[in-house]
Amino acid sequence: MSAPFPLLSLVAILFVLCPVGGAAQERFPTKPIEMIIPTAPGGGTDTSLRLLAEIAEADLGQKIVAVNKPGGSGTVGVTALTAAKPDGYTIAGVWFAPLTVAPHMLPVSYTPNDYAAVSLSVVVPLVFCVRPDFPAKSAAEFLERLKASPGKYTYGTDGVGGASHLAGERIFGRLGIKARAIPFTDSGQILKNYLGRHIDIYLGIIGAIQPYLKSGEAKCLLLTTGERNAAVPDAASLSDMKLADLSTLVWRGVIAPKATPAERIKLLESAFVKAAQSERFRQFIEAQGGVGVGGSASEFRSLIDRDYQDFGQVVQALGIGKK
Repeated sequence: MSAPFPLLSLVAILFVLCPVGGAAQERFPTKPIEMIIPTAPGGGTDTSLRLLAEIAEADLGQKIVAVNKPGGSGTVGVTALTAAKPDGYTIAGVWFAPLTVAPHMLPVSYTPNDYAAVSLSVVVPLVFCVRPDFPAKSAAEFLERLKASPGKYTYGTDGVGGASHLAGERIFGRLGIKARAIPFTDSGQILKNYLGRHIDIYLGIIGAIQPYLKSGEAKCLLLTTGERNAAVPDAASLSDMKLADLSTLVWRGVIAPKATPAERIKLLESAFVKAAQSERFRQFIEAQGGVGVGGSASEFRSLIDRDYQDFGQVVQALGIGKK
């Protein structure tokens, strides 16, 4: 016996209003995604994040449009990210400084709780290098020489509160070393002044110093990380020196606005992890002395929170924090 017409109509209406299973959720993404990059175009951070986005597009099935929003040591772009609609269509490719250093030094409007971690993409070690005639052949001799000559030697930094400044002072502070930090704008300027013999020690990214290491114009003795790096085989790690807890990495990764739906974070995470672990991306990064990581959202969150606390302590100890 067939069902009464009113009952059939009710069932049809309920089926339309209450789709079954995955059909109940909106497919994502269905349009291009904007990636904010809080730096000017053309530098290492910008080029690596643009390549990362290009590779991730294939997995997401949508274009990722990179938009540079420089200013305020990266805080302008991060501020824009935290104010964006949390729907997964606005993300940011960032480096460590605007998330873990700048909030301790500048009057920013965000905290680590105002954005969601998506994936850790790149880590780039810093390295201490000196000229061939410097009176030290190993990391141990290098540190001993600095400690025995307080205030004599100068090292370049990427500005007050920059990565190399904080990395150097973390190590020097622990060992009681007094070296003079000379601020510049970036690793390129540090290198230029090192080659011009205006400073004694290069402390910056590996990629910039590599040609001069190969030509014999530099010897690299100590990394700022707990692991050794094949690009500078003679440089000791902080683990070698029993200082692994003082590790400082320049890292880059992807974040999204707070309250972005968890299922969309998961899709973005998967795409960017695959992109960072791809052969194309790893070759590009390794040529710069870095490592393509592809870390999970939870791993990235742990790193952000740890660095935020650690750098806060260093900034406070140096007396360079916001008043």
